[in-house]
Amino acid sequence: MEHSLWGHLPLLVRANSKESVEYILQALWRTRETGLDTADRSIICGMLQLHNDSDLDPLLVCLRVLIRRCVYENINKDDIQKLFPSEVLPEMQRLLTLLLQKFQKEWQDDVFKNQPDFPHLKAMTWNMAKQDSTEAADPVAVINLKLQNDARSQPGEMEVKFQLAKDTLQTMLNSMYHIRDQLSDTGGASDRQ
Repeated sequence: MEHSLWGHLPLLVRANSKESVEYILQALWRTRETGLDTADRSIICGMLQLHNDSDLDPLLVCLRVLIRRCVYENINKDDIQKLFPSEVLPEMQRLLTLLLQKFQKEWQDDVFKNQPDFPHLKAMTWNMAKQDSTEAADPVAVINLKLQNDARSQPGEMEVKFQLAKDTLQTMLNSMYHIRDQLSDTGGASDRQ
């Protein structure tokens, strides 16, 4: 499967310039959520001197895979060339490596900009309370969280208040310990995940 995927890259040799290949990559990035429209497909077919629109799809799939790997797998700029198997022509490897290196940071910034901004914990307080008005009821922990939202759309503080019974609290603590352990295992990964 992967071998047949790479077999479509030689179509890029038909492009009349480095700028044409650059346009194709940028168009694929720009339309990553919607797919290419008819006008873009026609322009790219013209650049590659393709008479049949269906010849374009396997190449586009291959390029989208490359772009995704370059952007989402956090591949070092110097390691981009290692994405290509040996059957890809060296001049094609060099050109695509150069262009992917050129756009990698910009595309990663686009992805980061489009991630949702989650509020962060500013303060936490708690107290003990009875679950209901009867004396025999088990006590519950009442948790008050003050959250700071730095998102442009809804900046400000908000408060969240909830109750936890002993068994629910234990489940939550176990989950929090598991999260802590995972963060420790990843070397203190970014808190923006």
